[in-house]
Amino acid sequence: MSPGNKSSPDAGTGCLYLVATPIGNLEDITLRALRILKEVDLIACEDTRQSQKLLQHYEIQKSLVSYHEHNELTRAPELVIELEQGAKVALVSDAGTPGISDPGHRLVALCLRHHLPVVPIPGPSALVAALAASGLPSDEFLFVGFLPSRAGARRKALETLKAEPRTLVLYEAPHRIIETLADAAEILGPRPAVLAREVTKIHEEFRRGHLGELLESAQKRAPRGEITLLIAPGPAGPPPVESHTSLTQRVEQLESESGLDHKAALKQAARERGLAKREAYKRLLQER
Repeated sequence: MSPGNKSSPDAGTGCLYLVATPIGNLEDITLRALRILKEVDLIACEDTRQSQKLLQHYEIQKSLVSYHEHNELTRAPELVIELEQGAKVALVSDAGTPGISDPGHRLVALCLRHHLPVVPIPGPSALVAALAASGLPSDEFLFVGFLPSRAGARRKALETLKAEPRTLVLYEAPHRIIETLADAAEILGPRPAVLAREVTKIHEEFRRGHLGELLESAQKRAPRGEITLLIAPGPAGPPPVESHTSLTQRVEQLESESGLDHKAALKQAARERGLAKREAYKRLLQER
């Protein structure tokens, strides 16, 4: 295992810890996360004022430094120097997991280039919590993050997701949610959807219905706070392929033309024919 992939750094070796913090309820933090925050030499925070509330709640006193999207170009190299000198550094965002729709990727990449260990300390995630309680298919999903803020780019992004066969999970700002719901309802159609608001917080709320109903609800009572929008997969996508094309031929075609691996190609071919995955695999074996 290369030094950049160590999960337990050697004594005296610097290490970057990616510490997931509560997305609302301060009790949603792991014992391991608290231990790491107490042991590190420095905590890099998206907003030091926000992180200070959590640290004060658990009576943790540490040196803090800001690390956010506006200063990460200069701050990341500074932190790498600290790490190379043996410092243990925890990176935290305002809520949730650093690097997931929050600053962090640049620092992680730089650490790995310098062969510095990076250790994830998992914990709360708004997208996972909302998906688990949504009631929408969760065996496969696509995390979109934030859609573009400009209307034209947002609609274009939604068009590319029209044929996506997995549940869509995205974040949205409250001042843009009505426009996003309107665009989604028009482009994606009347799909079941869930608007999860303020997950784990006092005013946690789940609004369920098809996209048009959620739009009407938002127009009547605008949702506030942190929003996760989940949209069910669309109806079965491409029309059935010609009957003279065998399942084996279709799988091979998808592998060569779409670059899918064998498992993904078989799943796509099965979906086109309305076959269960097990039945498709059985038929593939029979053809061979």
